[in-house]
Amino acid sequence: MSVPPAYNAASDVRNPQQVHRLADMPVHDPFIFADRKSDMYYLYSGASPRLNGVDRHGVLFYKSADLEEWEGPYVAFAIPDGVWADPQHGAWAPEVHEYRGQYALFVTLHNEDRTLEGDPVQGYARHWRGTAVAVSDSPEGPFKLLNADGPIVSSEQMTLDGTLYLDEGEAPWLIYCHEWVQTLDGTIEAIRLTDDLSSTIGDAIVLLRGSEAPWLKPASEAGSAGEVPTYVTDGCQLYRTSDGSLIMLWSSYEDGSYVQTSARSESGRLEGPWTQLEPLVREDSGHGMLFRTFDRRWMLVLHRPFKMPDSRAYLYEIRDAGDRFELAD
Repeated sequence: MSVPPAYNAASDVRNPQQVHRLADMPVHDPFIFADRKSDMYYLYSGASPRLNGVDRHGVLFYKSADLEEWEGPYVAFAIPDGVWADPQHGAWAPEVHEYRGQYALFVTLHNEDRTLEGDPVQGYARHWRGTAVAVSDSPEGPFKLLNADGPIVSSEQMTLDGTLYLDEGEAPWLIYCHEWVQTLDGTIEAIRLTDDLSSTIGDAIVLLRGSEAPWLKPASEAGSAGEVPTYVTDGCQLYRTSDGSLIMLWSSYEDGSYVQTSARSESGRLEGPWTQLEPLVREDSGHGMLFRTFDRRWMLVLHRPFKMPDSRAYLYEIRDAGDRFELAD
């Protein structure tokens, strides 16, 4: 396993340190880390040459003391040269977790030139796509990739939106989406990680399939233009409620519009079985995550609409209902 150097491109970002409101910040796949050491909230999103003035894709962040005014953007990570991912092919769904004295960044990277078997599906080709893990001593980075040679899950599988989950014994797991472009019926899966987060242990288990949501219609109808039904799974995140219920946030499409939904493990364990709950937010909204404010309130952040450059982050106060999370009144 080779480890590339960190790439720090903070000086490439246009207009850093300005005060922003969420409505002014182009954000996709938002993730907020509440850092209790500094009493600062960090909002992470993908960094794009077209939108942010950087010379390569990566991860940027804004920071705020009150969730109202945000300073930034700054670059926490940029894809270095000489690794499996192409610096010009995108960085999706960044998230940062405090883990065993360090900060771990999970981000989906791509290499469109390294193709996989299979014909394109609805115009989408199959190629290397997967979650990479990088670490830093600060939530601001710079983050260093743990593995330069490939994503953490097999490069033969198109995966995305990986997140960290610690089980009852504090063992780390990667929860991720297996791309509908490859599976047609997208799945959310779990695989055990080594304690240093650098590789996987054993086989993955399927937690749920996109088609299991009773409200979800396929992205294409069978027989329409020769296409088969497809079901999207995006943005998986796991949380415990006050009564110990294990809840998963995830996103998909309903009649072509993005939806933020959730599911509950009936066993309270990762293996499930998982029961689909009613969507939390519709209106072309999704890829959300929950966090606790410094005064211990639950908040949901998601983006709306789906497509950039119009996508913005929105905050909702959340109520812990014991066996589920709900929007607060």
